Amino acid sequence: MANATTNTIGTIRPAEAVHFGKLAADWWDPKGSSAMLHRLNPVRLGFLRAEIDRHWAGDSRSIRPLVGKQALDVGCGAGLLCEPLARLGAHVTGVDAAAENIAAAKAHATGGGLEITYHCGDIGALGLSGFDLVTAMEVIEHVADKRAFLAALAAALAPGGLMVLSCPNRTPQSKLLLVEGAERIGMVPRGTHHWDDFVTPDELRELLKDAGLAMGEPQGIAWSPGKGLHLSSDLALNYIVTAVAA
Repeated sequence: MANATTNTIGTIRPAEAVHFGKLAADWWDPKGSSAMLHRLNPVRLGFLRAEIDRHWAGDSRSIRPLVGKQALDVGCGAGLLCEPLARLGAHVTGVDAAAENIAAAKAHATGGGLEITYHCGDIGALGLSGFDLVTAMEVIEHVADKRAFLAALAAALAPGGLMVLSCPNRTPQSKLLLVEGAERIGMVPRGTHHWDDFVTPDELRELLKDAGLAMGEPQGIAWSPGKGLHLSSDLALNYIVTAVAA
């Protein structure tokens, strides 16, 4: 894994790092402040697994489809996605803006006997490259410069690699349910979401194009009383999507 030229354009919003750093202590508590992420993670992983198998024409029955591959999770928090990626066989690196999250991630990985590399800092300044898989889940809406952030992700991606992103969509439904609803009743900590920073699929497609990447067909992450959070054709709340070199 080589180092690239350092990008001096910062993408971290200090207030966002402080907000999420305060949640570090109970990040791994499925009933704590990150409970929604625990519910969301299996949905993300289901999409990821299908796209990993499709991209590398792998055997869907394999329990370690990422053996021999380098994976990077940006905005990793305390490692909620890094650890499953490691169990799928990848050599995993996680990056987060909050030092508290990185400390919690390292402690949890050590407790689980997992070797994961963690860095605290700005992805554009770390100069990481050569990753077969790059993920950034619910991150782009929190960064200071979306174009610079995606350029840094693209620079980290190895030739032939796969990127997976997820983001809340900027719609009336997401404003009502994700911001005004979920935060009001305590499902999500107050101040987590800023609706104006949500990115629509069309906007993300153009941003990815500027970074030299082609976006796949997005899948919605929807919620219903019967199914809970699930993959859907409905993009109104949240969506997840792949990108590859154009």
